[in-house]
Amino acid sequence: MNILILGAGQLARMMSLEGAPLNLNVRAFDVSSQKIIHPLTYQVFEQSLEQAISTVDVITSEFEHIPDDVLALCCQSGKFHPGKAAIKTGGDRSIEKDLLDRTDVPSAPYQLITQKQHLLDAVSVLDLPLVIKTCQAGYDGKGQWRLKSLDQVESIWAEMAGFIASGTESFPHTIIAEKMIPFDREVSLIGVRDKKGNVKTYPITENQHTNGILTLSLAVKVDDNIQQQAINAFNKLAVSMDYVGVLAIEFFEVSGTLMVNEIAPRVHNSGHWTQQGTACSQFENHLRAVTGLPLGDTRAQKPSVMINVLGQSTIPTQVLAIDDVKSHWYGKTQRTGRKMGHINVSAEDNIALGHKLLLLSEILPEQDYPGVRAMSERLLQG
Repeated sequence: MNILILGAGQLARMMSLEGAPLNLNVRAFDVSSQKIIHPLTYQVFEQSLEQAISTVDVITSEFEHIPDDVLALCCQSGKFHPGKAAIKTGGDRSIEKDLLDRTDVPSAPYQLITQKQHLLDAVSVLDLPLVIKTCQAGYDGKGQWRLKSLDQVESIWAEMAGFIASGTESFPHTIIAEKMIPFDREVSLIGVRDKKGNVKTYPITENQHTNGILTLSLAVKVDDNIQQQAINAFNKLAVSMDYVGVLAIEFFEVSGTLMVNEIAPRVHNSGHWTQQGTACSQFENHLRAVTGLPLGDTRAQKPSVMINVLGQSTIPTQVLAIDDVKSHWYGKTQRTGRKMGHINVSAEDNIALGHKLLLLSEILPEQDYPGVRAMSERLLQG
């Protein structure tokens, strides 16, 4: 079976790797160059997008910021999953908030902003501090502001106004202000839904960020109530969008209650641990869902951690001397803060996982891999 992935980055690369054993042949549409390429070898195929669409059985996506003309072509074919509604929702926080409201899934109180008075209204209604985000084109902490005092309003509005003004009548730019939630931790759920409505979910992960970028995800046993809250939210959102494929949901946990931070209609960075910690990874399950194959086992086999490799030229080979440690390299041009790869670590129990992270912390410098030693100490303390 032939599959076309919109986007040619590391997520398409990992889907290609997982698809080969299932006899699923993957090509990717590089949105920047508008070329059809192989996501592993980067071989360029002499095909237009229209020709590629006609020759594949299924079309899917590795990201949500897809140009409207490309999305329209793919949807017209009847081959595209997870569907236009899902991609639009993942690419626009205002649409996302509307979905959360309609499905009665908790999230932070908010105010949409297209003019200065809306910002002042948000300050009045929601109170300070506020987290302010662009509704379109924001990722990895970009396009965000923190409004903590009234004397910041003028300077922050000046930056916001520039973004709003850069929109067009066809593609307006909007901004959302949310009440800052004093959460206990940030967690995420990766789930998958097939064409028949069957659903499987992975165990929740606890996520740690540095400067707005995910640095580490921990997958260990969590409270059943927390897991069930996340599953309930997944089911409501997936059914509402008639979703097919892997869907990721990021939550804030506040005193035992989950509130959605954002959703991603695709395989997700916080689910990379599934390559090692489960029998069927998020990448394989996404391909299974969109091609009509039976969904795979999502149960955790071992406690696991995923460590992002950000802006580094290589992954230290010494990490491979530690049992149950695997490195994944993306083959991208080095750039400060860029996701260059990741490291997966698994162990028989939490204490053993803590020991392995302690060994890794002696190889991976804290300034480049923040939080590894702290997580090891936490796990070792039980």
